[in-house]
Amino acid sequence: MYSVGEKIIYGENGVCTVECIGPLAVSGASRDRMYYHLRPLIGSGTYFAPVDSGAYMRPVMSREEAEALIDSMPGIEPAICHDNRFNHVDAFYKELFKQHSCEALVSIVKGLRCRMSERKTKSSRAEATMKRAKDILHGELSVALGMDFKEVEPYIQSRLNDLSEAVGE
Repeated sequence: MYSVGEKIIYGENGVCTVECIGPLAVSGASRDRMYYHLRPLIGSGTYFAPVDSGAYMRPVMSREEAEALIDSMPGIEPAICHDNRFNHVDAFYKELFKQHSCEALVSIVKGLRCRMSERKTKSSRAEATMKRAKDILHGELSVALGMDFKEVEPYIQSRLNDLSEAVGE
């Protein structure tokens, strides 16, 4: 069970803070069933997840895990869907999001960058999917690394530049 104030990953919603644990304050809701009241790091509103549900939840990665993930990014293969039908492309990326792994999110971002660089026109769907993957990934990294969300992308780039310089020496 998670504690009030703890930051967790909740499904495909990214980092959420456990605001409180208790029954829903809605008429007709069972007073016996306990829920996590979760506030997302990115976006607004509140999610209500039953404590005893099978919904995907896990603790945010540690700083060491975050640093190791960043170091491994160059070796993560891009996820590229070679089918151009919208429903197939959407299903392809939806399956990757369901993995709930940071490696899958990196793979999505890298794959969509490749896909978008090959096309002459921009796809709002691809841009929205990439933004979603980056928001979830950068949200978790910002918490794990103890930095502001907006500092994550420049930090990743700086660290990857340092890695490539070290390899080039």
